[in-house]
Amino acid sequence: MSHTITIRLNRDLATWLEETAARTGVSQGQLIREQLEKARAANTHRAYMRWAGVIRGPKNLSSRKGFSRQ
Repeated sequence: MSHTITIRLNRDLATWLEETAARTGVSQGQLIREQLEKARAANTHRAYMRWAGVIRGPKNLSSRKGFSRQ
């Protein structure tokens, strides 16, 4: 690893991290790295959300019969 970071955890989160590491045999650092990787991967799938509420257009875009109120 080439970068070190220090974080402060509340008691509940620190306890969970310690117990999970002991139970699984995975280091606390590895658990944190895995969760950061999951967060990074989840974020890329929702890149389109930056446009939510920004694009202007008709309120009802549906053209299928029964779905359009026009």
